[in-house]
Amino acid sequence: MIQNQPKLPKEFIWAGFDSMQQQENNNDMLNEPLVDLEGFFKGDEEAIKHAAELINKACLTHGFFQVTNHRVDSSLIGAAHDQMDGLFKLPLDKKLRVQRNKGEMWGYSGAHAHRFSKQLPWKETFSFGYNYVDDQGGLMNSYKPIVFDYIKSSLGEDFEYAGCNSYPPCNEPSLTFGTGPHCDPTSLTILHQDQVGGLEVFAHNKWQAVRPRQDAFVINIGDTFMAMSNGRYKSCLHRAVVNKKKERKSLVFFVNPKEDKIVRAPQDLIDREEGTKSRKYPDFKWPHLMEFTQFHYRADVTTLQSFFQWLPSSNLP
Repeated sequence: MIQNQPKLPKEFIWAGFDSMQQQENNNDMLNEPLVDLEGFFKGDEEAIKHAAELINKACLTHGFFQVTNHRVDSSLIGAAHDQMDGLFKLPLDKKLRVQRNKGEMWGYSGAHAHRFSKQLPWKETFSFGYNYVDDQGGLMNSYKPIVFDYIKSSLGEDFEYAGCNSYPPCNEPSLTFGTGPHCDPTSLTILHQDQVGGLEVFAHNKWQAVRPRQDAFVINIGDTFMAMSNGRYKSCLHRAVVNKKKERKSLVFFVNPKEDKIVRAPQDLIDREEGTKSRKYPDFKWPHLMEFTQFHYRADVTTLQSFFQWLPSSNLP
């Protein structure tokens, strides 16, 4: 168990990394939009317009916002956290029975040691697949219209995958990350975190802490959505820091394009742009980007650029 290490192993040290500043006790709080969805459910056109304006502004700036009154029952969220707690409290030998092996997407991972040999993240994860079209009255049945309608017309029925994250206390938190600075390669990320804190977003040229809210879901834009918007919406650069005293946990749900759908900015969006009216990104399909980030490249702030350099011409749509 990584939290039982008296001294930080060298494999976890990120010292000298450009973004280590303000690692501990970051007092700069992100003033991200808090979007109230109550008006959306009631069909209040003014409230819907206001919410859309808040989301649009956030996506143009840093790609991050939170939503409240989402109508996901708090007891269901609590039950999900209870299940996650039970999972991470299992003996290591039991967790390793579902270990995520190299080349696999799903399962348990301790610090992603199956993928990386240095700058390991100080965390445990459990990843699993999920498809909301099979959901029968569960969490995503009530929530999906809010976050999926915008992209459904372009991407069709989307496949998602989900995960649980545990960030144990660390004796030397200033030397490591729970998750290093990166942009998600996916379309959208939906996250519910506990009240410990540790999520930070890079906005306005500095790292800013995200205030945990028990009643809110965190939403951030990923690289695929940025490509769909022709770079207009910003993929959110974020990281997770750790602390000496408290374990932090989060539940995360990723929205990805259907495998056979081409990721391409709509032509009417291109036509409305000022200046040169051209696509900034080549067409691609999600399975190729997923393969790149799972097996060839560690997601960071330049994932898309590196992906297009790697993508063989034979794989272009």
